Amino acid sequence: MAYEIPVTQARAELADLINRVVYGGERVVVTRHGKPLVALVSAADLERLEAGPDAAPEGEQVISSVSVIGSTPPPSVAGERRRFGIAAEHAPDV
Repeated sequence: MAYEIPVTQARAELADLINRVVYGGERVVVTRHGKPLVALVSAADLERLEAGPDAAPEGEQVISSVSVIGSTPPPSVAGERRRFGIAAEHAPDV
């Protein structure tokens, strides 16, 4: 998640923002009227972004894939029964 800051405040804090990006590993989005204008990223981040998605380290690809998979809600039991035409279910003896 990127840190957002208005352009007027970014002007006054540019040196601090650069330090946060370079040494803190943060990404900063500069906004005007609440809309993103530019992003400050480290040179290493820029190289990775320009190299494309295939150049991402293996761990980042896995995390990205898992987060995409995890963002879809699991199907409901009732929905799955309808989908497969299942009218009844087995209830184990207690």
